[in-house]
Amino acid sequence: MLYLLWIIIIGFVAGAIAKLIMPGKDPGGFLITIGLGVAGALLSTLIGKLIGWYKPGESAGFIGALIGAIILLVIYRLYKKKQPAA
Repeated sequence: MLYLLWIIIIGFVAGAIAKLIMPGKDPGGFLITIGLGVAGALLSTLIGKLIGWYKPGESAGFIGALIGAIILLVIYRLYKKKQPAA
């Protein structure tokens, strides 16, 4: 249970810092920010395993979560830029 709480805290901090590094119009409140950080950690863990940085059972740390969250924000902005305005 404590591990899950730790993931949520790290996810929130990583997502919030990613939003501060890349200011602009992004979705979200508290839950989206947590999701962004957690998804960023999952993304960086996946990429790290493919490259060979992480062994099976290892996961990305805070810096990896931050980099993953920034990558997700860039992808989101590129996707939103291509959509026509409603």
